[in-house]
Amino acid sequence: MTIDLSDRPARPARHRPGRYAMTGAAAVLVLAVGLADLPGVRRSAATPSAAPAPILPITVTSRPWTSPPPSATPAGSASASPAAAVTPVGSPSAFGQLFYLPAEQVAGRKQVRLRSWRPGQKPQDLAALPQVAALANASVSPDGQRVAWVDPERAATLFVADVDGSRKRALTRHVDQYCVTPTWSPDSRHLLFRAADPMGNPERFGVLDTRGRKAPVRWWDTEPQACHALWSADGRTIAMNSATGVTMFGPDGSSPRPVPHLSGPAPWRSTHVASLSPDGTRIALLRTRPNGQVGDIGRMLTVNAVLQTRTGREVTLPTEGRELRQVFFRPDGSMVLRVRAGAGFALLLVNRGGRHVAVVTEPAGLRTWQIVAVTR
Repeated sequence: MTIDLSDRPARPARHRPGRYAMTGAAAVLVLAVGLADLPGVRRSAATPSAAPAPILPITVTSRPWTSPPPSATPAGSASASPAAAVTPVGSPSAFGQLFYLPAEQVAGRKQVRLRSWRPGQKPQDLAALPQVAALANASVSPDGQRVAWVDPERAATLFVADVDGSRKRALTRHVDQYCVTPTWSPDSRHLLFRAADPMGNPERFGVLDTRGRKAPVRWWDTEPQACHALWSADGRTIAMNSATGVTMFGPDGSSPRPVPHLSGPAPWRSTHVASLSPDGTRIALLRTRPNGQVGDIGRMLTVNAVLQTRTGREVTLPTEGRELRQVFFRPDGSMVLRVRAGAGFALLLVNRGGRHVAVVTEPAGLRTWQIVAVTR
């Protein structure tokens, strides 16, 4: 059963999820640090566990992000209709600022640029980041002012800098760089992370004060076996992938609450979450059938479903049958949807009531990039 937030009579078809894969240097690093010993090693999706650990298998194959394989289409979902160009609607400035990083490895480069785009203006090149970090863990703060990343070639050191690359600062070493990647708090001051030993084995969860003089850390008393954290804008909820589903936690990692219908004998699985609504009631993620491809241990920001976190029911989105690729919630509860449009992509701004308020076509130069943050 779905909850229809669209004012249109026809339900859109769900897209066929693409795959991000850590390739080249990233793949070598994953294997080198012994991630097979992390709680993210694959286990059978058909066998639920009494004490679930994240199911985030390691794969090193590369597949173009812009051409999802037919086999990745979730069972029971319809094919997306042909993607024609869109007609712009509303004010481009309503979208705010979007940040992009490459969706796939860029051959021959150790560093890549963070990019930003405000619809109605030209894209801008910002901080230069290690390519492995850009693909696997770099994240932009909710206020759009800073970027955090873990550099695997510098003892897995957690760095922060202004988005233009200035005021770069090393905060702490030996940090998990693939599973629990640095996650900004809603006030853009703190980072949730997980420590790791020099061999990459996971240790404690902590919340680090990036503005503190010595970057003090408040360590959690709990150690969820989970990956890919999201922090709700109201500060009350943290969502993470655990086992083959998604679990909601309190801001200190306590009070776990699984999202229904995503693990055990359920018809769906999800090992990648992308965005959480400001009140923690909805989540955007990549959802597959139990025997479907689930991706890599690295993060994946592709989205093919938005679910209610209390019931697991799907929220119908007004995509008009276009292939959905990404979804990001904004602090006011609205959503930015990235959908296929001709040879590239378009962005739809959808209000809390589920209706379009603006539509804009992305610049062609961003076609092979992925959105990593949407800010004001």
